Amino acid sequence: MEIRNSNQIYRNLLNQSERFAIWITNKVGTMGFFMIIFFWTVGWLGWNMFAPVNLRFDPYPAFVLWLFISNMIQIFLMPLIMIGQNLQGKHAEIRAENDYQVNLKAEKEIAELKKELLEIKNILLHNLNKT
Repeated sequence: MEIRNSNQIYRNLLNQSERFAIWITNKVGTMGFFMIIFFWTVGWLGWNMFAPVNLRFDPYPAFVLWLFISNMIQIFLMPLIMIGQNLQGKHAEIRAENDYQVNLKAEKEIAELKKELLEIKNILLHNLNKT
């Protein structure tokens, strides 16, 4: 049995849109992304509450445009993150299957080694008994 690289198998199975979903999932799940969203929100809300009235573009307290954009981000990210998580789950399954195959191979080889060691032990005991 040949030992295969589960990462390479997984990468070969992915199409372009799946790679994009995984990329999004990996980027969104970072503190960097959180900080971007946090500072964007603080900046947006702060500007529209404290800037000169004639420069405010999303009036307090409704912030309708901010709510719309925030909801659009959530609507688009939610399914992409779920797709990315499903794909990462498939990767874990491939790794687990590969690990299982490696463990089976190791178990067979260990059984063969034990058998050979037992044969060597018996030969040595037989030779010791002759002397």
